[in-house]
Amino acid sequence: MLRLLQLMRVMAPPVTAKRLAAERGVSVRSIYRDIELLRLSGARIEGERGYGYRLIEDYALPPQTFDRLEIEAMTVGLGEVRHMGDPDLARAAEAVLAKIAATLPDDSEQHLLHAISHVYRPAGRYDAHPCLPTLRQACWDEYEIEIGYRDQAGVASRRLIRPLAIMYSERVLTVLAWCCLRDDFRMFRVDRIESLSGRGASFRPRRASLLRDYLARLSDENSA
Repeated sequence: MLRLLQLMRVMAPPVTAKRLAAERGVSVRSIYRDIELLRLSGARIEGERGYGYRLIEDYALPPQTFDRLEIEAMTVGLGEVRHMGDPDLARAAEAVLAKIAATLPDDSEQHLLHAISHVYRPAGRYDAHPCLPTLRQACWDEYEIEIGYRDQAGVASRRLIRPLAIMYSERVLTVLAWCCLRDDFRMFRVDRIESLSGRGASFRPRRASLLRDYLARLSDENSA
C-alpha cells in the first residue's frame, strides 16, 4: 500500500483506479480494496469509483507549515534540480514536491501548486552520465571503485578511489574523492570517467571525516 500512496502523491489528480492498477500491475478491484484500507488507516482520500481519487491528507507524513516565501524557495530549489539534466534527481524532485504538497493545508497546497517562481532552462545544465547512479551508490555505501579516467591532456589512467561527494558546479559535475594511487585527495570530472568497476573494499565509516578534511583544505586554498 505504500507503493499506492506514492503513486497517488506523484500522479496528477484525479487519478482513476484503472491508471493506478496499470502502474502497479494489479487488478482494479485490488485498487478499490487498498484505497478503502488506506482510508481506514487514516489517509484522507477524496473521490469514488468511476471518477478518480485525490490524496488530500497522507497519514504516513506529518503535517507541515510553510510561509509563502518558504514555498517559493522550495519551488525554485526543486525546479533547479528538475532542470539539471540528471534524470534520477529530476524524478526525486518531483516526488519530494508531491510529498510536501500532500502534507500541506489546502491553502498552502494551492500556493505550492501555483507558485509565482519558476525555473526555465531550455537544456539541462549537465549531460546525463551513465556512471552517476553507481557513483552515488558508492558514496552512500562507502565502498571503493576503480575508474578509467582521461585527464585534461588526454592521458588515460586507472584509479582506485574512495568517492566522497558529487559536486555540482555551474557546468561541470565533479567527484570529490580520495585517490588510492596518489594517496591524497583528488577531483575527477564525471564526463571524463570512461569506465568504472563494481563494488570494492569498504571504507566505512570514514567518508564523512575524509570529506570534512577535504572541504576544509579547499576552503583554506581558496582563502589563501
